[in-house]
Amino acid sequence: MFEEGELERLVAAAQAGDPGSMEYLLAKLRPVVLRRCSRFLPHHADAEEAAQDALLSISTHLGEYGGRGSFLGWVTVIASNAARSTYRSMRRRAEDSHADLPESVDPRSTSVIAGTRLDLMEALTALEQQHPTLVESFVLRDLGDLTYVQVAEEVDAPLGTVKDRIHQARHFMRERLAGDR
Repeated sequence: MFEEGELERLVAAAQAGDPGSMEYLLAKLRPVVLRRCSRFLPHHADAEEAAQDALLSISTHLGEYGGRGSFLGWVTVIASNAARSTYRSMRRRAEDSHADLPESVDPRSTSVIAGTRLDLMEALTALEQQHPTLVESFVLRDLGDLTYVQVAEEVDAPLGTVKDRIHQARHFMRERLAGDR
């Protein structure tokens, strides 16, 4: 995706205000961000919306990236948060419209992948409500594919704490997804 040193040069140039570097950086990040959002959202259009929000946030807040943790880890956090935000927004709109939301996914009308992702988003929402300190580490490791060390750097926590949070989150998610609510 990026040649050695290219990412760091692009980030530095974009942070310095070079519009061409910013445009090129965002273009190179777009597939990464879209893949990340697609892991959360079952429909391509929804993932596209979340990816656009994430890219806007990256461009707006690039100056705030200070080099703590990896840049791609920072991008993963933003993309994951944008996807979760898009999901919450879609859920609120559906609830506000008083639409009848199914209690569970109907396998006859929903693909297995989409149903699994919806179940995942519901379980993540429950995790966030019941154990908010566990969410970020879990999302970065298991959905963001960052290493434990990268997660520890990203959340600025000791490695042991991060491993414990991920273990607790996995246990919660396993129970939730198995239906042991």
